[in-house]
Amino acid sequence: MMHQDTRITLWGRWVAANAVGEMLGLGTTLAAIALASSRLEGLPGAGYALLMLLLAVASGGLEATLVGLAQWWAMHPWFPTITRRAWWVATVAGALVAYLLGYLPSTLMSLGEDASQAPAVELPPWLVLLLAAGLGLVAGAVLSFAQWLVLRKHAARAGWWVPAHMLAWLIGMPIIFWGIDLAQAGRPLAQTVGLLAGCLLLTGAVVGAIHGMVLVVLVSRRR
Repeated sequence: MMHQDTRITLWGRWVAANAVGEMLGLGTTLAAIALASSRLEGLPGAGYALLMLLLAVASGGLEATLVGLAQWWAMHPWFPTITRRAWWVATVAGALVAYLLGYLPSTLMSLGEDASQAPAVELPPWLVLLLAAGLGLVAGAVLSFAQWLVLRKHAARAGWWVPAHMLAWLIGMPIIFWGIDLAQAGRPLAQTVGLLAGCLLLTGAVVGAIHGMVLVVLVSRRR
């Protein structure tokens, strides 16, 4: 049975690792996508959409590397039998699939708009946040599935890992979209960067706090 102080230590390390990992990983991803979008916007519609899809998936692998390594550092003292490579591979695999599924609909819509020359439809903010929550629900399942395949070999009841991520990203994804919307309000660059960094730090802390509670429980069920 784990002592209470040990549980708090694990949970605190996990929350901090996810907060910093998401801030650096998602921040790098968003910066790369924004930079590429400004440089490639002159390309024909199909070429632009497909290149942005490939870039998004590749940058998702970078984010997953930073987050996965930070998570492994946080959990390793309590799960010494989980190797860094196994956790990294699982995290990257889940992220690549999640990014592909997440960006594919908008890519197909963009290709359809180019073919029909129809103007893009701007959704109301409340609907954007609602769709973000739905995206987070699905993304949480995809992101955590490969990690669950690793965890189930080392702890009983590891199946809770997937719904914990679904709940975490149901809440976390709208925070990201809200931060991006605020950052597009024409603020100075320094304010925009600071706002996004704080938003991503908050997102990582929130999602880490939620699935970190499940991780703490799984420690007492180690095989």
